[in-house]
Amino acid sequence: MKKQIAILGSTGSIGTQALQVIEEHSDRYEAYVLTANNRVEELIEQARKFKPEAVVIANEAKYNQLKEALADLPIKVYAGEEALCQIVTDENIDMVLTAMVGYAGLKPTMNAIRAKKAIALANKETLVVAGELINELAQQFGTPILPVDSEHSAVFQCLAGEIGNPIDKVILTASGGPFRTYTLEQLATVTKAQALKHPNWDMGAKITIDSASMMNKGFEVIEAKWLFGVRPDQIEVVVHPQSIIHSMVQFEDSSIKAQLGLPDMRLPIQYAFSYPDRLHASFPRLDFKTCTQLTFEQPDTKRFRNLALAYEALDKGGNMPCIINAANEVVVSAFLNDRISFLGMSDVIEKCMQQVSFIEKPTYEDYVATDKLTRIMANELI
Repeated sequence: MKKQIAILGSTGSIGTQALQVIEEHSDRYEAYVLTANNRVEELIEQARKFKPEAVVIANEAKYNQLKEALADLPIKVYAGEEALCQIVTDENIDMVLTAMVGYAGLKPTMNAIRAKKAIALANKETLVVAGELINELAQQFGTPILPVDSEHSAVFQCLAGEIGNPIDKVILTASGGPFRTYTLEQLATVTKAQALKHPNWDMGAKITIDSASMMNKGFEVIEAKWLFGVRPDQIEVVVHPQSIIHSMVQFEDSSIKAQLGLPDMRLPIQYAFSYPDRLHASFPRLDFKTCTQLTFEQPDTKRFRNLALAYEALDKGGNMPCIINAANEVVVSAFLNDRISFLGMSDVIEKCMQQVSFIEKPTYEDYVATDKLTRIMANELI
């Protein structure tokens, strides 16, 4: 039987690459559900090619366009946030790839966990916002969470065969982004066009800006705590400009294991789909005849304050990571719309962390309220 996969966010960078993996291994996988937020034309094109059982467009204003375009095919068409949350519970789905961007991925991921669907997690905000809640749900319903982020997939792969061996520390690598060597004075005047040019990875706009500001790495630090059960002081970030070593694990005997490969998101996506098996892939191979230098640096949290703010949020716990995520989503959108400077993003995030009410043991309803209040405050500050 082919594994039936629901892709939340099929028109984004991760979603489109996941469909490439499904196409390459069409004897093993089928796209059962495809969803998008706004990109209805791309969703129509994907639906006509992969012929899923159902499609969902989150923006209800695009429903009629989607419905009419697929009228000649036996594909169920839905729209809206509630439809997105319900579709993941379909009894025929085996795995849900959460490739949506941002806080919007939280509720459908929770529903998929309750429906005992294996989760291939690419939506980092889900664990950033509500890591404790997600872990508790996953344990309650016996739902596996398989990391798709290249860094967490690397750690996951390094831990294979190491059951019972205590982790000394997790070492997350960072490319440093396009502004790794910039001074504070230079960072003050960078443009969105510069920020969107990542040196190694091809990603969506939001995650590319997060990478440039190193908030992406901060979020990965928070995620690592929940995925691997380590303390904040056991999570180290090292800048590795070549993006060949995707992350490492050091064990208590001082031995370090690393996972290497060219920067290609199809590899961690395929591994999440096939785990514990490894499948043949047509991806380009790392060639050490041409890869002759791997270098490492310490991250500078004075120039890239977001990384320090993320560690602070993780140490504080409670709803603080939810605050930092909501503020970040607002400032990134503002930066992409030329409403705030690159360094100004960190200023707004820090002020939100100081001013939004802290809740030590938040419920789901607290996360919803925190997210809403933080967005209002961040917009007011901008």
